[in-house]
Amino acid sequence: MSMPGPLELGVIVLVVLLLFGAKRLPEIGKSLGDGIREFKKSMRGDDEDTKETKD
Repeated sequence: MSMPGPLELGVIVLVVLLLFGAKRLPEIGKSLGDGIREFKKSMRGDDEDTKETKD
């Protein structure tokens, strides 16, 4: 299976815009990024809650 070309990516972007609207896209992108970041942290074993911080 190959990567989608520019035409397919354009259609996907258009469908996403129609479904969610332009105003909600940044919010969706931020939550998706936060979720991926948390997933990567948990896979590496990084947990900010268990680290001790110096004041």
